[in-house]
Amino acid sequence: MTEPARGRRFLLAIESTCDETAAAIITDDLQVLSSVVASQEELHRRYAGVVPELAARAHVERIVPVIDEAIRRASLKPADLDLIAVAHTPGLAGSLIVGVSAAKALSVALEKPLVALNHLHAHIYACRMAAARDVFPCLGLIVSGGHTSLYHCRTSTEFEPLGGTIDDAAGEAFDKVATLLGLSYPGGPAIAKAAEQGNPRAYQFPRGLRGKSGGFDFSFSGLKTAVRYEIWGPGQPIDGPPPLSEQQVADIAASFQFAVVESLAEKTKAALQHTLLPRLCVGGGVAANRLLRTRLREVCDQLRVELHFAPPELCTDNAVMGAIAWEMFAAGNFADLDLDVLPGLVRNK
Repeated sequence: MTEPARGRRFLLAIESTCDETAAAIITDDLQVLSSVVASQEELHRRYAGVVPELAARAHVERIVPVIDEAIRRASLKPADLDLIAVAHTPGLAGSLIVGVSAAKALSVALEKPLVALNHLHAHIYACRMAAARDVFPCLGLIVSGGHTSLYHCRTSTEFEPLGGTIDDAAGEAFDKVATLLGLSYPGGPAIAKAAEQGNPRAYQFPRGLRGKSGGFDFSFSGLKTAVRYEIWGPGQPIDGPPPLSEQQVADIAASFQFAVVESLAEKTKAALQHTLLPRLCVGGGVAANRLLRTRLREVCDQLRVELHFAPPELCTDNAVMGAIAWEMFAAGNFADLDLDVLPGLVRNK
């Protein structure tokens, strides 16, 4: 990380929306001085998904050490901070409360301004951090374990929702299908690895909300159900390991991944054609998927649209993307100490 320099201002960004406790120190010229992420992956592995109560308890245990370590690595003292930012929406209620409570306490104790962040907007800003230049206006696509959303990003602080999942997020579907196939958690990397030996056209799995009638919304619950029925059959209980050969597992994994990626690519292409935006920015954990990156690159090449991905280390939840707080600071967007968490996705924000 970069050493601090005299004359710059320092932001502490805090992230606790799901199962990562993270803090980062970023200067007002967007230099990252430190980034600390405490993952809960091992904690939730046995359940093949995030357990909200366990996640909140783990955040309580880790939030202070993570913040302390971020400040220490940046060679700063708490009094050196100029701005505190925290993601307060969307996410798991218990997890959000831990981060917001810590941020408000620091804001009061240090007498520093507080900025409230939308976690999804920050995922798009990760592309700005990676590009090291302005990427707005753009179409923003967030694909993660909890969210699948499209935004018309007019500026770094003006995000208009175009569409999103009406049921399961793409990442959640990856996790559940991986469990059905007897693969490891998290499901995204496990499905991608199994799919390397599979035929993506072996099974014709459905894609929800296709065509203009579906607008820019996504649906993955039907796809997940179709995979379940392919493995076990309608009405049959799930009992023990999947009754599949190794090749069948690979073929189902490849066909499922292909269906998800094609659904994402089709909707994104339609949104680009509708908005005529000059660039696409993609963030969220599933944005690390190689097939998705290849397919979106093809779409952007066809439409002559500039493409930006968040780097792999900024795809999963982190606090570096909280650097968007400097944009909000410049626009005068501050939070009061009565700031509350908003667990649900607010479609008009």
